[in-house]
Amino acid sequence: MGSCGTWAWRELLVLLSSVWLWVGSAQPTLPGPTHTPRPQLKFRLAGYPRKHNEGRVEVFYNDEWGTICDDDFTLANAHVLCRHLGFVAATGWAHSAKYGKGIGRIWLDNVNCAGGEKSIGDCKHRGWGNSDCSHEEDAGVICKDERIPGFKDSNVIETEQSHVEEVRLRPVVSGARRQLPVMEGIVEVRYKDGWAQICDEGWDSQNSRVVCGMMGFPAEKKVNRNFYKLFTERQQLNYRLHSVSCVGTEVHLSMCTFEFYRGNTSAACRAGMPVVVSCVPGPLFATGNAHKKKQRQQQQGQPRIRLKGGAKVGEGRVEVLKSSEWGTICDDRWNLLSASVVCRELGFGSAKEALTGARMGQGMGPIHMNEVQCLGTEKSLWSCPFKNITQEDCKHTEDAAIRCNIPYMGYENLIRLAGGRTAFEGRVEVKRGSKWGTVCSDGWTTKEAMVACRQLGLGYSLHAVTETWYWDASNVTEMVLSGVKCAGHEMSLSHCQHHGTSLNCRNTGTRFAAGVICSETASDLLLHAPLVQETAYIEDRPLHMLYCAAEENCLSSSARLANWPYGHRRLLRFSSQIHNNGRADFRPKAGRHSWVWHECHRHYHSMDIFTHYDILTPNGTKVAEGHKASFCLEDTECEEDVAKRYECANFGEQGITVGCWDLYRHDIDCQWIDITDVKPGNYILQVVINPNFEVAESDFTNNAMKCNCKYDGHRIWVHSCHIGDALSEEANKRFEQYPGQLNNQIS
Repeated sequence: MGSCGTWAWRELLVLLSSVWLWVGSAQPTLPGPTHTPRPQLKFRLAGYPRKHNEGRVEVFYNDEWGTICDDDFTLANAHVLCRHLGFVAATGWAHSAKYGKGIGRIWLDNVNCAGGEKSIGDCKHRGWGNSDCSHEEDAGVICKDERIPGFKDSNVIETEQSHVEEVRLRPVVSGARRQLPVMEGIVEVRYKDGWAQICDEGWDSQNSRVVCGMMGFPAEKKVNRNFYKLFTERQQLNYRLHSVSCVGTEVHLSMCTFEFYRGNTSAACRAGMPVVVSCVPGPLFATGNAHKKKQRQQQQGQPRIRLKGGAKVGEGRVEVLKSSEWGTICDDRWNLLSASVVCRELGFGSAKEALTGARMGQGMGPIHMNEVQCLGTEKSLWSCPFKNITQEDCKHTEDAAIRCNIPYMGYENLIRLAGGRTAFEGRVEVKRGSKWGTVCSDGWTTKEAMVACRQLGLGYSLHAVTETWYWDASNVTEMVLSGVKCAGHEMSLSHCQHHGTSLNCRNTGTRFAAGVICSETASDLLLHAPLVQETAYIEDRPLHMLYCAAEENCLSSSARLANWPYGHRRLLRFSSQIHNNGRADFRPKAGRHSWVWHECHRHYHSMDIFTHYDILTPNGTKVAEGHKASFCLEDTECEEDVAKRYECANFGEQGITVGCWDLYRHDIDCQWIDITDVKPGNYILQVVINPNFEVAESDFTNNAMKCNCKYDGHRIWVHSCHIGDALSEEANKRFEQYPGQLNNQIS
């Protein structure tokens, strides 16, 4: 056969091989003597925010980087890709461009691997470059953080890093260098072992907005460019990026379009200078009176959005105020754009994460919004399109939450733990000036421990420890802080009340230094308010039936003067149903050895004071002696698919499982308030769970429940029962100024 025939035969083989590839064969080319070598594939992880073993998958094919579509994506696909990247296996995968949208080609679609393939090219797919996807469907993988032995990274990440991962603001004004947070400076990106600058040619306010959002600031402002031009003319500069173009809604600079300088950059950016950005801080991070005055003016009136249940500042379940009642948001279509609108509205930067599936605990009450779809430019979440929901659409297991970028304050450098068995526990040591020392444990409670764990970045406080002799593994012996008293929301122990330099501590030895045990999760208890309202009634109970209750101090002190066993006590009875809506089981602080047997209930109580029951006047004065109820904690009922773990009978383990509730029925002894001495009038019934903060929770602000009640001396009307922080400030004022009932029709 001649050369022309040979050429035609080769062309036919190539044509046949491409047809074979189209129908989805696992073999990309036909075998034969004219088999052409498959192009070498390269793989990398990209996107933000991410760890080193996760990210958007990008593949280098035909001299061009591109992405993979998430259609029909499986864990088997992720296993093959993670092995390409040098990891032993995959632990998960991500859809819908979780790590940001890629650029360029979408190389693969409808990938279907068995899991054992040596190359992604060996898996079934639609063909290279054949896709009906957009970059909103870019797939990502989460790889097991274990490397394949001997795997070389040269094929994983480009040697010339073409990604922007780390960005900083470098202050150049002498005063600003020492001050945190850094609100103004030269924008620099991490490059190799140092930092490089960005050329400001074509730089605009939308780009600045993105950088400020990354740094934890809600907005940007104009900067004196001429001052910095004089300064930078005397500096040795290393430009890395130019032609940056952001829309303004991106959560990271890497999601904008930009170009890299290649090779020698000595002549780069001749007509410009390094990018300089100035940011406007939110209320929590504002410094100086001018800022604070401006923020106060902006914040007149109650905000209509808040975060609940987060361990750190700038994170939590999103709750919105509608019709004077706080409610949650369903996580359908919840994404970084909507989360960033919330973050900026609250005075933080852009969003780091848009969390779904009640990752910050479940809320109570209504779900006000569903399918929120912000563009990212809105000033308020209420300006975004959303759907009102019906009860069938969503449950509180789908409550949306966020984590926001917040300014770096360096608080974690002023505290450390010593002597613990894990990184989450130990004796607390703080830095005062240049000296490290211990903290006095007098008055050290869960609230102070909450602040310490927050400052350490270790989540919630599990236990506040007041004796730490068994953690004495440090050479620090001097006490430097005493009289610490926190409200619980502070970002640092130094923000709490304390004795300053005048230390005053009963036990100054290291044995009695304060310590903490922190946890990434915590319980969250709430009382089911409607049940109290439905079950409340008055009973006149004969004294001869109350001997047991009297021994357990369930009656007011005047009962001691009664003519036993004759007469009766008037009791306001109701049921208590206490839910654990957090992310960890609620366990009693005391161990079994200190539980107390209660004859009335015929079981052990693991907490001496678990609830306070009180009758108050509208101005807050107690009129019925506060009955401090102790409880045995158990799972009475649970949500679907949640198994009971705790039971009081037979000296069993006590607690309340996540998704379960403990029910104390109205007809159980001591499940009442003794109102024998209460005069007719208008009152507030108040129940507070875990009142002494003995057990850590993710949110203590929802532990109180209040009801309006009118007592006419014979009957009682209980209504408007609600969790303490469930209503707007205005509705709470109306509740406290309740004039009383004129009849038995409760409107």
